[in-house]
Amino acid sequence: MTVILQTTLGGLARAMVQQARLTEGEAESLARLAAAADRSFVDQLIASERMKPQEIASFAAGTFGYPLLDIAAFDLDRMAQDAIDRKLMQTHQVVALLRRGNRLAVALADPTNLRALDEIRFQTGFVVDPVVVEGDKLAALVAKFLETPEATLKALTNEEFNLEFEDENGKNIAIGIDSIEVDDAPVVKFIQKILHDAIAEGASDIHFEPYEKYYRIRYRTDGVLREVAQPPVVVKERIASRIKVISRLDISEKRIPQDGRMKLVLTKNKTIDFRVSTLPTLYGEKIVMRILDPSSVQLGIEALGYEPEQRDALVAAINRPYGMVLVTGPTGSGKTVSLYTCLNLLNKAGVNISTAEDPAEINLPGVNQVNINEKAGLNFAAALKSFLRQDPDIIMVGEIRDLDTAEIAIKAAQTGHLVLSTVHTNDAPSTLSRMLNMGLAAFNIASSVILITAQRLARRLCNCKTPLSIPMEALIQAGFSEEDSDGQWQLYGPGGCERCKGSGYKGRVGIYQVMPISEEIGRIIMTGGNAIDIADQARREGIKDLRQSGLLKVKQGVTSLEEVLACTND
Repeated sequence: MTVILQTTLGGLARAMVQQARLTEGEAESLARLAAAADRSFVDQLIASERMKPQEIASFAAGTFGYPLLDIAAFDLDRMAQDAIDRKLMQTHQVVALLRRGNRLAVALADPTNLRALDEIRFQTGFVVDPVVVEGDKLAALVAKFLETPEATLKALTNEEFNLEFEDENGKNIAIGIDSIEVDDAPVVKFIQKILHDAIAEGASDIHFEPYEKYYRIRYRTDGVLREVAQPPVVVKERIASRIKVISRLDISEKRIPQDGRMKLVLTKNKTIDFRVSTLPTLYGEKIVMRILDPSSVQLGIEALGYEPEQRDALVAAINRPYGMVLVTGPTGSGKTVSLYTCLNLLNKAGVNISTAEDPAEINLPGVNQVNINEKAGLNFAAALKSFLRQDPDIIMVGEIRDLDTAEIAIKAAQTGHLVLSTVHTNDAPSTLSRMLNMGLAAFNIASSVILITAQRLARRLCNCKTPLSIPMEALIQAGFSEEDSDGQWQLYGPGGCERCKGSGYKGRVGIYQVMPISEEIGRIIMTGGNAIDIADQARREGIKDLRQSGLLKVKQGVTSLEEVLACTND
């Protein structure tokens, strides 16, 4: 029987029998089952649950005098993955750990697998140093290394997608699964899933970001970036190329930034526009896709979050026959949506509306939209001059950023046109100081600007919001009055549920400071008053600043105090 044991059992099985960890019958049975299933003795032993992977590894290392390593704690980036052929890795369940000079440390579960060690020596020409690891962890690692990028993308997609894309002229762009090479099908399906999920989640931007060791994709939802996928880093160029194809960008140009657009057809009556921007980075092209949903401006001014008196003041201003209405706030504060909502209210058959934008984000039928092209000499000032020769009633300028544009906009507002525009300042009073600093005459500002609205976007509390109890002192310090801190209303904070993905917030709401330019404010401008003087007068006239408007949203249970303090902390 001893002879049979020596010829049918490998070194590890034989050692286990000799040290009474297994009987001869158990060892032989496991060996036969392993051979029939084309798996190693260690894998069969783990599957039988007679010994745990840790026990097997500890026994093998101690018996044969090899080092024992927890491969889960090993830095994968340090592994010499390319030292061993993929077929050899799969056949013998081995992984190269480290290479030093002519020596190669190799991880395996059975250090008595002499055939595997001999084949590695022959293939690499290195001196092989075996390292014992747990069989289940090794199998998972080998499977990860052998997994192809296509298989990974297929696992990430897990659904069939075949979306339709159009260019700016409405012509179909064929990038469906049937129109591409087989090798690129997983990439296209993956991109389609990312776009589909971003729209379903209500994301405003999608970031494709290449780094040295990994590639990640993030959505910006409710103003916050969240990682949603990490596809294999080797597919970064294929993903970039496919996005550039559907955005009508030059796929051969990778050294300079490019801007493009694409349109995703969801139904016959609904399309979503994407503004695409590429940027060369150290490890590839970063791509950001801004999702532009035309339906967002169809919601109406009531959905934006204006308080009744603020809404009435804004509507009254935009229905004036001439003058200038300015919207101010940082990037991403919703200025564009506010302007488009106003334009949507004004867009009637008897009105001629022209806009100059950089670029036009949302297409509005009935509005003459012009994209700024600085290289061709078409800047905001040049577009404005041309508009004045086009018999306009309403002009929208994407941004007033220099004296030339400001002077022409003021002239238009003074000569019978309604002008809407944005300026980058912190609040409404400082907008007037900014215009003075540009070099505009105080008289022209006071006589043309009729209303300024400053805004921020705060995350809206989800339905899972939870009641909070905050001391009166903290409420007063935040800006509430003693009357507001009487405990007659309930303060809420974020909860966490599946609908909001645990964040406690779902959607966003605007916080506004709407400041009509009264005679007294105009007098302060004319007499050289500064932003502080204007803010004091606005306060005397009952105009809420951004903090007060935000605190009112807190009192209404729409958002949290923490969120308001964060977005109005100027």
